[in-house]
Amino acid sequence: MDSTGLDSVVLNFSATSMTVLNMVLAVVMFSIAIDLTPSDFRRLLYTPRALLTGLASQFLLLPALTFLLVLATQPQPSIALGLILVAACPGGNISNFITHRAGGNAALSVSMTAFATVGAIVLTPLNIAFWGGLYGPTRDILRATEIDPVSVAITVGFMLVLPLILGVTLRGAKPALAARLRGPLQTLSMVIFLTFIVLALASNWQNFKLFAGAVALLVFLHNALALAGGYGLATLARLSPFDRRAVTIETGIQNSGLGLILIFGFFGGLGGMAVVAAFWGFWHAVTGLGLAALMNRTKANR
Repeated sequence: MDSTGLDSVVLNFSATSMTVLNMVLAVVMFSIAIDLTPSDFRRLLYTPRALLTGLASQFLLLPALTFLLVLATQPQPSIALGLILVAACPGGNISNFITHRAGGNAALSVSMTAFATVGAIVLTPLNIAFWGGLYGPTRDILRATEIDPVSVAITVGFMLVLPLILGVTLRGAKPALAARLRGPLQTLSMVIFLTFIVLALASNWQNFKLFAGAVALLVFLHNALALAGGYGLATLARLSPFDRRAVTIETGIQNSGLGLILIFGFFGGLGGMAVVAAFWGFWHAVTGLGLAALMNRTKANR
C-alpha cells in the first residue's frame, strides 16, 4: 500500500496503554527532576545566554525549519502534521544522558529540559496550532479535530510539569533519598518505556511495515535539520563548545513519547502522525548516541 492510504489508518492503542505511557513519562520526568535544585535555575538566570539560545532553537528555529521541510517535500497531511507536532514538543527525556555522554554541559541540558517542559504548556499547543494552520492540508486536519489548546496544555502540565515540581521538591527536602532513587528510577522507567514501544510496535506491526518507508527519509531529514539547526544557532550565539553540544543535542532529541500521547489523546491515533512519532522515538536515540560517541573523542572547551 502506498503512503496515500496512511491518512486513513488508525493505529491500535488501548486506554490501558495510554495510562501506562502517561505513568512512564511521569516517572522519567520525576527521575530527571530529582537531579535539580532551585539554585540550578537561579544560576542560569544570571548567565542566561546559553539557556535562551537553547529555548529559541527548540521552540522557534526547529518548528520554522520543520515548516520549510513540509513545504519543500509536500508529504501526506498526517505525516506533515506529525512532523510539526514532534517539532512542537520539548526536548526528549534521554537528551540529558546523551549530552553527558557527549562531554557537553549536562547541567545546562537538564535545565533546558526543565525550562522547556514548563514552557511547553503554552508553546507546544501554540506551535501546533500556528505552524499546522499555515499549511492547508494540516489546517484541514486541525479543523476536523477541533483540538483545544487548553486541553493540550493541561495534558502537558500533568504529564511533565507536575513530576518536575515534585522531583525538585523531593531533592530539596530529602537529598539523600533523591540520590538513592535517581539511578534505579531512570533505569526502570527507560526499560519500561522501551518495552512499551516494542509492544506497541508488535500490535501494529503490519501497519508499520507498510508505512515506515513512507516516513523514514523524512524523519532522517527532520532529525538532521534539528541537530544542524541547534549547532548552527549555538555557533551564531558564540556559545562555548561545552554549551554548544548541549544545545545541539537538546534540539535534536524530541519528546516523542509526549507526541504519542497527544496524537492518541487528541488526533485519534491518526496513522501518519503516530508512525512519524514512533519512528522519531527510535531514530533520535540512534543519531544522538552516535553523535555523542563522535563528540566525546575530543574534550569540549568551556
